[in-house]
Amino acid sequence: MTTEKQKIIVARSVDARGTHCPESLPEIKKTFDAMKSGEIMEILSADERTKRDIPKWCAKQGHAYIGIDDENGYFKVYLMKN
Repeated sequence: MTTEKQKIIVARSVDARGTHCPESLPEIKKTFDAMKSGEIMEILSADERTKRDIPKWCAKQGHAYIGIDDENGYFKVYLMKN
């Protein structure tokens, strides 16, 4: 585990397990646009590319990449809107 789950309060969640990165990016962006600064998003994904692409997208957009948790067959990525 790379995040401390007990300290994370998720405001929104995007289930992208049926898509491949970057297919999920429009839904992620749409959800982020509806969020307030400081809120945390959780992305559920099974696509390994998400582990690489989401941190890069966060850096490019000025959002904070918090970390990732591996689950059984998928993972959860945590981002904070700046």
